[in-house]
Amino acid sequence: MDRGNVSGYHGIPRWIYAIAAAGALFVLLPLAAMAARVNWPQFIPLVTSESSLTALALSLRTSAASTALCIVFGVPLALVLARSSFRGQRLLRAFVLLPLVLPPVVGGIALLYTFGRQGLLGRSLEAAGIQIAFSTTAVVLAQTFVALPFLVVSLEGALRTAGGRYEAVAATLGARPTTVLRRVTVPLVLPGLASGAVLSFARSLGEFGATLTFAGSLEGVTRTLPLEIYLQRETDADAAVALSFVLVAVAVTVVGLTYRRPGHHGQRSTPRGSTGAARLDGTGLDGTRLDGPRLDGAP
Repeated sequence: MDRGNVSGYHGIPRWIYAIAAAGALFVLLPLAAMAARVNWPQFIPLVTSESSLTALALSLRTSAASTALCIVFGVPLALVLARSSFRGQRLLRAFVLLPLVLPPVVGGIALLYTFGRQGLLGRSLEAAGIQIAFSTTAVVLAQTFVALPFLVVSLEGALRTAGGRYEAVAATLGARPTTVLRRVTVPLVLPGLASGAVLSFARSLGEFGATLTFAGSLEGVTRTLPLEIYLQRETDADAAVALSFVLVAVAVTVVGLTYRRPGHHGQRSTPRGSTGAARLDGTGLDGTRLDGPRLDGAP
């Protein structure tokens, strides 16, 4: 069997498809049931009310801000976890990924006792005239807390899959670590970084428990779309269902952007010669010809 046939092998047992179909139905049926309950003739008025639009706009703004924070904090964390080895590394990874399994309300309580008025850092911030709890900043911090692990997991996996061969070659050619990071590592794992950022945005968009506990529910300030849906459920069920459908549609669109069809034969992307530290045609950072075989194996 040639290599192309091996890479294209898809011999999945038939019984796997049956179980996969049951799993898909388990997810799709509740969504279909919700869609069936939407009051479609009144859908537009329900989702375009002033409170609904305010909550949606706030959710989009805070989710974008929290995604930016996830990138700022998550990229260094993923690099440290994937490219270094030190005592306590497993413990650090466990704590970084803890929000994935921690109830969001517990995360909100932890944030409240950290940044609240009587919190660990909140007292000093309050003395400086900075109030974080029950503000829009609190919403961003709560979303970042629960969404950060998604970016770290995605990027760390991409870094481990890519390996360190190109980075090692760049280092042997005299590139500084920052240059290697900027011109080799980041272009190499850019799809993983983009996927992690999109997943973080989607998770931030749907955050509820930590936001309610740490930021409260103030219209136009901290009342995001999930909080608006919760409140509408008590007073206007049709509005709650319509807004839930909007949130699901946005989340499906965002997550759908994360997954793309793999390239030809599933080849991994590599840094281009114009930005990479070592080109595949055998030239170095300064464009001079390198001795020996090319990195792609050609003579």
